[in-house]
Amino acid sequence: MGSAQADTKASGEFARDMRYIPTRITADGRDGYPVEADRYRLIIARACPWANRAAIVRRLLGLEPVLSMGICGPVHDERSWTFDLDPSGVDPVLRIPRLRDAYLARDPDYPLGITVPAIVDVPSGQVVTNDFPTMTIDLSTEWVRYHRDGAPDLYPESLREEIDEVSELVFTDVNNGVYRCGFASSQGAYEQAYDRLFARLDWLEDRLTRRRYLVGDTITEADVRLFTTLVRFDAVYHGHFKCNRNKLTEMPALWAYTRDLFQTPGFGDTIDFAQIKEHYYVVHTGINPTQIVPKGPDPSGWLTPHHRAELGGRPFGEGTPPGPPPRDERVPSLK
Repeated sequence: MGSAQADTKASGEFARDMRYIPTRITADGRDGYPVEADRYRLIIARACPWANRAAIVRRLLGLEPVLSMGICGPVHDERSWTFDLDPSGVDPVLRIPRLRDAYLARDPDYPLGITVPAIVDVPSGQVVTNDFPTMTIDLSTEWVRYHRDGAPDLYPESLREEIDEVSELVFTDVNNGVYRCGFASSQGAYEQAYDRLFARLDWLEDRLTRRRYLVGDTITEADVRLFTTLVRFDAVYHGHFKCNRNKLTEMPALWAYTRDLFQTPGFGDTIDFAQIKEHYYVVHTGINPTQIVPKGPDPSGWLTPHHRAELGGRPFGEGTPPGPPPRDERVPSLK
């Protein structure tokens, strides 16, 4: 979530600050922000796994024509994510050089981290929300009238309780678990986080040996949330965050599962490994003071056969895959 809101406990344990702007964009506009086409701009960074969730869900649901997307560069300073990928370093829609400007437009005394993903109200230039867990659920449930024909149901009502239960385990032990390893400041805190992470990965390996997707027989919100950590595992978390019991490529079911999703339209076409590596290895100078970015691993394995279709399942349920991403949102193809 870049510029992560975090603290370190006396025990050396990393503690993520989960205070976000809770305002929601809803069909009935009860928080003052009704769902509208062309009113809002989703701000992400390719590097950030939390922002990656929103980018994937937007793609799968086909919201590109009604919800524009701005992309920050992979490296930021202590103040803010910046739009250094854009001409003159200014977002072409919001006309600001730093995401911080949209936060301060909403609250000049905003005291918390400047995080992505964030959704900005374009007319006012103010951040509406950066509450990443709720954001993707709302894209699925509140933006329904703008979903593309054939959009999948990523949060089916009959499976919501199980999706929420699995997602909470994945968040605690895996999504946030890799950060609890990487930013631990004591040996004991690190080892505790490490053990929890790999115990949960073993649990997921067993679960996904027998089934194609985490919950039900189609892609759901739970898969999106797990994918964004797993796709970064070997490139970043294994070495940089010391999550090195084994690589993702050494866990057969999880490696095949993540390749299956990577090769599914809407997933791999949001991933830029160069930006992912640059962010972690350059920004986290407390962990990597030389700021040297590793040359590997070789990404070509992501395109190898996964054979997951043999487990059954229908990726999009009764729906269809999304079309190609807009030209200005394409990521470099793997060699």
